[in-house]
Amino acid sequence: MQSLSLAQARRVALAAQGFLDPAHAVPTMRTFQRTLERTGVLQIDSVNVLQRAHYMPLYSRMGPYDVGLLHRAAERAPRRVVEYWAHVQAFMPVELWPHMQHRMDHYRQRQFKWWKEVPTDLHDGLIAEIRDRGALTARDLDTGAPRTKEHWGWNWSQARIALDYLYMTGELAVAGRNGQFEVRYDLPERVIPRAVLEQPTPTKAEAELELVRRAARSHGVGTAKDIADYYRMSVAATAGALATLVEAGEVEQVAVEGWRRPAYLHRDARLPRRIAARALLSPFDPVVWERARTEALFDFHYRIEIYTPAHKRVHGYYVLPFLLGDRIVARVDLKADRQASVLLVKAAYAEPGAPPETASELAAELLRLAGWLGLSGIRVEPVGDLAPPLLGLAG
Repeated sequence: MQSLSLAQARRVALAAQGFLDPAHAVPTMRTFQRTLERTGVLQIDSVNVLQRAHYMPLYSRMGPYDVGLLHRAAERAPRRVVEYWAHVQAFMPVELWPHMQHRMDHYRQRQFKWWKEVPTDLHDGLIAEIRDRGALTARDLDTGAPRTKEHWGWNWSQARIALDYLYMTGELAVAGRNGQFEVRYDLPERVIPRAVLEQPTPTKAEAELELVRRAARSHGVGTAKDIADYYRMSVAATAGALATLVEAGEVEQVAVEGWRRPAYLHRDARLPRRIAARALLSPFDPVVWERARTEALFDFHYRIEIYTPAHKRVHGYYVLPFLLGDRIVARVDLKADRQASVLLVKAAYAEPGAPPETASELAAELLRLAGWLGLSGIRVEPVGDLAPPLLGLAG
């Protein structure tokens, strides 16, 4: 069995995620497509204290880019991505739609309690309304009419639950979002390309095999548990799919220094001599979203503290790890103060063993991030051991 050092495993993982790809002065749709092929999915989150989660992984890999690339990929023909519950709520390549049919069937059969409380005739009413009027948000569907028997016989909270059910079961698809981040729902045949919709529906086993194949490629190297988390599958199903991929020669089982469980190395994984990355990572970046893997790869204990009471937070509200080379060397609590047009550094901490150039490299990255966000400056608050040097470099 092949063995990898921990440093080699880190470089494999970062290369698989796109941190070895050449930079472009002006990222194009081709750059976007290449980056999406690396990450596989882009997790969506509503928190907007800095920048919405799905934009950040692209920035971390491509550098400053026009966010319109993602909008065009998601909302214009030929659609390249579509929203679905792939990792959690996420943009995924549109060709994965058939591979999510087994998941849609699962939700249709599971029928959560709150879904069961909604009259089934409401589903038909909402679909008919969207069919007649085109893509609509939940708010668009609220005509303001009284919630009476004459008004379809439903109340508004039930309609919102019904829309969620229809989305999860694939009877509606997400056509896009408006400026308030509200989902616009439409019929799948008006969102998903016909060529994709006409593909044969894979069996559950076939779909899971494809998802595991993609997760293994995006990880480069990972345990069965790591790979299972990528598309939120069971470890048992993932292990079965990995056995098939091992037999086919697409992955091989390897040992990674310090890991108690066997790992799986994708046959296309690259093992570079070095990674020259300099990137701030969103809390929802695939490199760090599975916290146990983050700790195993980078010796970096990381928890997002948004939902922690302020007086109990250790590092801050919206803390981003700072990747330099192949190590996470710092963490920084950031906020985009759009009214004052400044990037607010609320706290900055170096990790043990951070190299001497950490502060200067972080300052350069903060300046680049502020420019991408359209902010005119940086303000550093005196919290954390990296704050004093940042004050002199970027304050």
